[in-house]
Formats: sequence, C-alpha cells, structure tokens
Amino acid sequence: MTDRHLPRGPFVSTNQQRREAERRRLQRQLEERRAREAARKRFTLIASIVTTLVVIAAVVVVVILATNGDDDSKKNQSAAGPTDSPAASTSAASTTPPAAAPPPAPTTPCAAQPKGATAKFNGVTVGGADDLKKAPKVSAKGGAAPANIVCQDLVVGTGPAATTSSTVTVQYTGVLYKDGKEFDSSWTRGQTAQFSLAQVVPGFTEGIGGAGKVAPMKVGGRRVMILPPALGYGAQANGPIPANSTLVFVVDLKSVG
Repeated sequence: MTDRHLPRGPFVSTNQQRREAERRRLQRQLEERRAREAARKRFTLIASIVTTLVVIAAVVVVVILATNGDDDSKKNQSAAGPTDSPAASTSAASTTPPAAAPPPAPTTPCAAQPKGATAKFNGVTVGGADDLKKAPKVSAKGGAAPANIVCQDLVVGTGPAATTSSTVTVQYTGVLYKDGKEFDSSWTRGQTAQFSLAQVVPGFTEGIGGAGKVAPMKVGGRRVMILPPALGYGAQANGPIPANSTLVFVVDLKSVG
C-alpha cells in the first residue's frame, strides 16, 4: 500500500483550526472596534452635556448680574430723588420735613385789608393789589427778617376756607424779600397751580391753610405773605433762591378741595 492511501484527517483538522482561530481573531477585533466606538460616543455625549451646562450657568450668571445692576441703579435713582425747579418750589413736594400737626385754625386775621390799588406792608409794595384779573406787581426792599410768618389780606375771600391739608388751586408770585427779585410765578407760566398744602414749604401751608396766629384764606381772597427762612428753604439753596432767604408771596386762592 502506498502512502497516498494514508488518512488525511490531521491535515483537515489543522486547516479548520486555523480558520477558526482567524475567525475568532477577526471577531475580537470587531468587538474591540465596537467598544472603542461606543466609548467615543459616550465621551462625545458627556462632553456635549458638560458644555451645555457650562453655557447655561454662564447665561444665568449674566442675567443675575444684569438684574442686580438694574436694581442698584433704581435704588440709587430713588435715593437721589428729583431736583426741585424754581417753578416747582411751591407746587411740588418740599425737601423740608413736614411740620407737626398745627392746632385748630384760629380766627385771628392777617393785617387789615388796605385801601386803594397799591398796598405797602413791611417793606413790600404790591401794585394792582385788588385786581384779581391781573398779576400783581411786587417789589421789596428788605429789612430785618421776621421771626414768624407775617401777612396782609389784600382782598378778603368769601368762599370756603382752606385747611392745612387742602388741595388748592392758586395764582401766585414769589419774590426775594431782600431785593424783590422774582423767583417763581404761576402768572408767568400762564396757568394756575394746583397742589396739596401738605406737600409744600411750611410757610406756604401755614399762610394759606392757617396755623398759629394766621387765619386760613378763603376762596376769592388775595394775600401777601412774608416767610422767614425757617418756614421756607432754610439753609438750603433752591435754584434762584439763595440759602437763608426770606421769601415774599402774593397768593390768590381760586378753589379748595
């Protein structure tokens, strides 16, 4: 018998083992590749999530800082408050603390009503004193400042009386007592002024609404008032009004509410 009749089994088994080993090797490579791809995808997903969270956190911080900045700005503006203009010196809220509640309005009037178109009172001269249709012509030469408010009724009103908390409609002219320089006038602005007597300088409240020895004005009346600095703006300058100024007002009371 020749050796071509020898069994071929060992040769066949060896080839199958090689093919099986190669298949397993390729399978391992494929699994490793899949594992690496999965790891890469996980890393990319995690990096994307972290980046998104960082961006959201940055946006939140910016919004908080911007909101706090706006709040601080508003607080600063609120603390600063508006600047009084000369026109608002008697028709807007005064920076002077409100006076204590006065006693009930007395019946003591201001100085006696003068006779004639020109009135003179404590260094103040008022032309057209009894003509309520026109602005009065007010001049002053000054003198010793009164310790308290002093006044004279140029025209005595016959309508309802004002109180220290009334909302009033008036025409008025204000000048400096020392030289008669006008600092404010509703006549100049061409319209009446309306305000609460609880929100103006104390002398204006007292001179129109009545307090101490001053009787309240009545609608239809005209009154000249001289206010010492303590009842005006005191040591605080206000626009064209110097600090420690004695003020003169001629007021026509049109209505009370």
